[in-house]
Amino acid sequence: MGTKLGAGLAALILTIPLLIGAGIAGMVSAFTGGSSGSLICTPDGAPTGTVAGLTAEQMRHAATIVAVGKQMAVPEPGWVVAIAAAMQESRLRNLHHGDRDSLGLFQQRPSMGWGTPQQVTTPTYAATKFFERLTATPNWQKMSVNDAAEAVQASGYPNAYAQHEKTARTIVAAVSGVHCTPATAIPGTGDCNNIQAPTAAAMTAINYACGQRGLPYVWGGNGPDNGHSGFDCSGLTKAAYDAAGIDLPRTAHTQYQAGPHVPDGQPLLPGDLVYYGTATNIHHVGLYIGAGKMVHAPTFDQPVQIGNYRYPGDDYAGATRPTQLN
Repeated sequence: MGTKLGAGLAALILTIPLLIGAGIAGMVSAFTGGSSGSLICTPDGAPTGTVAGLTAEQMRHAATIVAVGKQMAVPEPGWVVAIAAAMQESRLRNLHHGDRDSLGLFQQRPSMGWGTPQQVTTPTYAATKFFERLTATPNWQKMSVNDAAEAVQASGYPNAYAQHEKTARTIVAAVSGVHCTPATAIPGTGDCNNIQAPTAAAMTAINYACGQRGLPYVWGGNGPDNGHSGFDCSGLTKAAYDAAGIDLPRTAHTQYQAGPHVPDGQPLLPGDLVYYGTATNIHHVGLYIGAGKMVHAPTFDQPVQIGNYRYPGDDYAGATRPTQLN
């Protein structure tokens, strides 16, 4: 948790509810990475169900994998890991052959305890087993897509999954009900009614934080879902990223230490966390939403609200990008 802010400063469809009446046209997901080649995607669009170069059979299996992930409450990054793994292992085909006794979408081996041949060649079963092992892997959400897939698959080619990450993200978009278009930048709007964000996790975190506006500042508060009437600054940012499947430390100072830090001079992206104080004594944190604005829990007698992230005489210390912990 952070100390009070100085005077004058004030479900890609996931499992959290969208803001009631907010009319969010929100932008989600930089699927290709890097601002010059990124995509912004609108949630609630009709899934295209197609990706260039992939057959209807492959897309059907991808849709099954994502559906199982949703049913198991696995966050969106896990769907990408699973699709990347299946792309490498079978090209999203339900194979009845493979190396030694490897079978199915993920080339799971009955002799290694994955299930019977009939089970591992049943796509819903195979996807379930993959997600069970993925979510049982400590800190999997902080791993790269390649390393998370390898942690499950224990492949003879441990670096082979990275090549499929871009395609996997495109596939997830195509089967999840989003519509993506190219964008040269994702500056954010600073408006909770029209959220823009570079990743699904950032979108979810911002959407959550925006939904808490008006709740009171409560020292040590973790929100109504955890027995408190409101939030303090770091309780809000932690809860926002918990909703996105990213586990942050509890206090503003430890969140700052957790990084990864946005280099000085690099533009902020929606979803970044902005901090105040010094490197050895961070006392406040907010969630950047673009256009120079943040959502934060300012101080006593001031509710969760949107405010300027820079102001005259501030002690701004820098920013971190929690979405890179995924």
